[in-house]
Amino acid sequence: MDPQSREFVPQQTRKIGVTRRSVSGFFPFRGIKSIEYESSLERDFLVRTEFSLRVRDIVPQPAQIPFVTSDGQTYVYPPDFWVRFDDLIPPTLIEVKYKTEWQDSWRESLPKWKAAWRYARERGWQFRIVDESRVRDLAFENIRFLQRYRSTYFSSDAVRKLLGLASDLGTASIQTLLAHYGNVRSDRSDNLQLIHHLLATRQLDCDIGRPLDGSLHVWIANHGTE
Repeated sequence: MDPQSREFVPQQTRKIGVTRRSVSGFFPFRGIKSIEYESSLERDFLVRTEFSLRVRDIVPQPAQIPFVTSDGQTYVYPPDFWVRFDDLIPPTLIEVKYKTEWQDSWRESLPKWKAAWRYARERGWQFRIVDESRVRDLAFENIRFLQRYRSTYFSSDAVRKLLGLASDLGTASIQTLLAHYGNVRSDRSDNLQLIHHLLATRQLDCDIGRPLDGSLHVWIANHGTE
């Protein structure tokens, strides 16, 4: 299949073994597939990636890219992830690395990163290096906060009424949504937890990079189509 096709999904080319120097494991991506990671930063990247409704799929260790070092030696570089987004963003090869690591080794790493950039460009993809400044930010803290509400129980009637109100309002601040919904249920704390639950379960959407306060605007989540 043509790598530039929307249906193309690369296969994992390298299994991650047990390592003593970092955290490794499996991330249950949307309850559909297990994604291997080999550092806590990669795990946190997956937390952020899973939350984004613009992300359609993710594959760990998606390629083995040959590159030649300055002394003429040939090696193979496996990027950490391949991420498929919606139609507005091209698929992207991702290298997840701590800032101090890529800054300290950028001269040695430049040949493999250039090879990855060329490999991605030939396929209509992008290549990005992501460090903790792009992972462990306010958006990540908000996602972690919302996770505690994923399994909180609310009646189907309460969920239906709040989603119906959100649909009627279009885009509204949490404060506005609470004010309107207060006519249905009087407990503001419970109502706020319900909003958090709907955000956590991706039934409502928001700009997750903004503070989770009353001024945050929310709307019905658009999951798009495959």
